[in-house]
Amino acid sequence: MKIAYFDCSAGAGGDMIVAAMVDAGVDAGFLDSQLETLGVDGFGIEFGETSRAGLRAVSFRILAPEQHHHRKLKQITGIIRESKITEAAKETALAIFDKLAQAEAAVHGKEAGEITFHEVGALDSIGDIVCASVGMDWLRRMGVERVYCSALSVGGGSVKGAHGLLPVPAPATAELLKGIAIAGGPVDAELLTPTAAAILVSVVDQFAPLPPMKIETVGYGAGSQDFSEFSNVLRLILGEMTEERIAEADTVCVLETNVDDISGEVVGSALEKLLGCGALDVFTTPIYMKQNRPAVQISVICRLEDAAEMERRLFEEGLTFGIRRQTMQRSRLAREFVTVSTEFGEIRIKVGSLGERVVNAKPEYSDCMRAAKEHKVPLKVVLGAAVKAYENSGSARK
Repeated sequence: MKIAYFDCSAGAGGDMIVAAMVDAGVDAGFLDSQLETLGVDGFGIEFGETSRAGLRAVSFRILAPEQHHHRKLKQITGIIRESKITEAAKETALAIFDKLAQAEAAVHGKEAGEITFHEVGALDSIGDIVCASVGMDWLRRMGVERVYCSALSVGGGSVKGAHGLLPVPAPATAELLKGIAIAGGPVDAELLTPTAAAILVSVVDQFAPLPPMKIETVGYGAGSQDFSEFSNVLRLILGEMTEERIAEADTVCVLETNVDDISGEVVGSALEKLLGCGALDVFTTPIYMKQNRPAVQISVICRLEDAAEMERRLFEEGLTFGIRRQTMQRSRLAREFVTVSTEFGEIRIKVGSLGERVVNAKPEYSDCMRAAKEHKVPLKVVLGAAVKAYENSGSARK
């Protein structure tokens, strides 16, 4: 399977994304011809070669008549809808602007249709988004089936916006990045723009470490600033994934801590609270620490966006002075719940599928335990009845 990987260790701007696409093989002439269909006189694009901290990269900028229009979402979507860009690119561009409008609306306490775009309403930002959308369509036509992206470097400090100084990441950028791994630095400057954030969350299938792949092409898109500390470039890597994904994949956070001076009751109580506030799984492992002291390792698997809350819970329970954190990829079967009727009531069955084939089915423990208590029968009797009911159902034969 052919994949694309955005390496955003130096952040990202709309211009960097487009430049990296062109350096990786997207036809610059096709981008130019598509941009002309927006119907704006003097609208064009310019590419060049430059260097960032000694690293060669392609630069990109929009050529547009100087304007200071502050446009609303309806005006921008009208420009895009009336253009002659490819339908796939049009759909992507509209989705990007919708995400931007929703993010701005959230931080300003307004409806999306009320939002007046300042920086992203300018013609150069519209051009960045349209070119990125057309470039993404080109990559798909080149055979790219799935798009991955690294954790996003956002920079630090503050940035000047239409309403004055804003913290980095800018409020709209932070709103767009909910649930996505980010990193501060490596300099006090805005490294990730709202435009780039909206583009990436719209086109990326998964934010994760670089998957196993055979590299075919690498494109480098230059940022507008040249820092001495690091190469301000975005890399776009194209190639073939070398490890076939047979199941769905997502990214989770794994928290671990070692505990040697807390009673089992306290540990058990903490585990119940962690599960109650959204942990995907919590488990313990017997271990030995210094001086062969018997202890327990507590492991918590959670969504990336829940990691901070899980850490807070562990610390508040007084269990530990430190927690290890890892980000991991997880392969998981596609899942759904099917409800079956038994003599003990309705029981949910968790069904796991590999492609079109069901490979696992398991009665939901909480349903079975509740039924066993209500009917005063052993748990295994209810489990057996649920399995039999599922096997006799049409769902099991799909």
